[in-house]
Amino acid sequence: MRQFKPEKLFKPRDFIKPELTDNCYLEIGAGRGLHAVQFTQANPDKQLIAIERTRVKFEDFAKRAKTDALNNLAPIHADAIPWVVHGLPPASLNGVFLLYPNPEPKNAAQRWLNMPFFEFLLSRLKPGAKIILATNIQDYFEEAKQQAEQLWKLPFEAFEVDQNSKRTHFEIKYLARGETCYQLEVTKPENYLTRFNDWLSEET
Repeated sequence: MRQFKPEKLFKPRDFIKPELTDNCYLEIGAGRGLHAVQFTQANPDKQLIAIERTRVKFEDFAKRAKTDALNNLAPIHADAIPWVVHGLPPASLNGVFLLYPNPEPKNAAQRWLNMPFFEFLLSRLKPGAKIILATNIQDYFEEAKQQAEQLWKLPFEAFEVDQNSKRTHFEIKYLARGETCYQLEVTKPENYLTRFNDWLSEET
């Protein structure tokens, strides 16, 4: 796998440096914001930065967030990779949500645990923090487990999502039609080393 090169990425358009709390989480691919709103409503002591790249979905999300006036929710319209590079310092996240990402059927190298960027994302986690990945595609799930164990050398838990779960619109749809959804929870151990543990952009 080629090495990720964060110094090659420009900061996103209209980038604003975020004010982070000590209890900060990240969601990548927030869609229309159902999980983001539910999470921040249920956890007023936790900050969630929720990133969505697609304009139409983000506009729906932003309206929902504005209506609910959640001070601990930060909706971000951007490509997640450069935003994370320029927006987050090392060991700043208590957790990451990757809920029903695009399975990239024609380009496996773009799946999260197959990407060089995943190493950088790990460097932004605090020790003991988790990356939670959910998918309805068993092959994606099995590949992610294999990569967590063999490539990234990370401990994880893997299980089926409860049939009553309603975190995202995709999850609701998949479970309603009788599909099985899968969840992988990857934990960053103490003293886990990446090549980016001390890497900072000019903005962070």
